[in-house]
Amino acid sequence: MDEFHTSKPIYLQLADRIHRQIVSKELAAGQKLPSVREMAITFNVNPNTIQRTYSELEREEIVETRRGQGTFVTENEDLLIELRGKLKEEQISIFVQVMQEMGYSASEITSGLQEYLTKRAKGDEERD
Repeated sequence: MDEFHTSKPIYLQLADRIHRQIVSKELAAGQKLPSVREMAITFNVNPNTIQRTYSELEREEIVETRRGQGTFVTENEDLLIELRGKLKEEQISIFVQVMQEMGYSASEITSGLQEYLTKRAKGDEERD
């Protein structure tokens, strides 16, 4: 993420990025997140923005801050499973909305997605 979109607050864009890192297991349950200062430097943003990001994630119970130790990804598997389902639903919703705006029917979307996944699976097999 080199640049931020003006349509959404930066702290929420950073929270979304952390959500994706957790769902993809780039960040594991119980793993410590970088300090506010480290994250601010990494993303070239004000430390207050990172603090707000961490506060938002804590409000969602996705991370927990341990006094004197730092901020850690939750180890609550139920919450992590719920987050994974929520992100999947959001992405599918965006995809379907765009396709419908372009005039595709539900059956065209379904068949097109199935064709795409079949081609992609064959491509993956050929590379192995």
